[in-house]
Amino acid sequence: MPSWLMAEPRPVPFRGGGFAPRPRRWVGWAVFAALIALAEIGTRTGFISALTLPRPSDVLLTFGELYRSGLLWKHLLPSLSRLAVGALIGASAGIGIGILIGLFSLIRAGLVPLVAAIFPIPKIALLPLFVIWFGIDEGSKYALIAFGTFTPTVVSTFGAVDNVDRTLIRMGQSFGLSWLSIVRKIVLPGALPGILSGLRVSLAIAIILLVAAEMLGAEYGVGAYILEAGSLYDLERLFAGVTILSLLGLGVSAVIGVAERWLLRWRH
Repeated sequence: MPSWLMAEPRPVPFRGGGFAPRPRRWVGWAVFAALIALAEIGTRTGFISALTLPRPSDVLLTFGELYRSGLLWKHLLPSLSRLAVGALIGASAGIGIGILIGLFSLIRAGLVPLVAAIFPIPKIALLPLFVIWFGIDEGSKYALIAFGTFTPTVVSTFGAVDNVDRTLIRMGQSFGLSWLSIVRKIVLPGALPGILSGLRVSLAIAIILLVAAEMLGAEYGVGAYILEAGSLYDLERLFAGVTILSLLGLGVSAVIGVAERWLLRWRH
């Protein structure tokens, strides 16, 4: 018998993982650190004018003063409350309407043209109208954030429902599953990744609209803080406010990531 037939079998590496991304969290932090270091070096050496970009170290000191004075929570807590209420209303309504559009042809025929008509409207341009309707207090801010979150959530949700593999649906029908069981066990789990991806975009839009809403008639809030700093041309405070928004965006993204890992654990 030839020697090559008697050789020990070699294990074949598993190739069924597809294109699953590997966690490389340190890379993102390294990129942030490199950009901050370049900005610090550029402003200290004079290569970058202090009139256009403040030193990151000065922004950090301003952020520390904001925290010690207690103003950080006075501005942050109202913003978090407005974001939570407005985004919850808009995202909940958007997911519900999007699922109905994806499941029922009559609702699709009636609502898709309406959603297509209102989706391109700049939501910030509607802020004066919301002030007339709901007043200059919290109601107009909630309405703006909710409306701005609603339309992209609807589009991403019914798109996710449409993208569910029809083979799986036909398989469920062939096994005699009821319509409700197919929706609960096949359609909704299959659409969930797309819905969560759409929420990332919707909540980012909600943060943008939060700042715009707080720049009109708000005493406290991150947007009001940024507006005040910009009117005084206080770049350190302005960038401290922008840093808060960036951290808020990272926090929202982290919450969506936790929800994805928990709700989509069946994929692993």
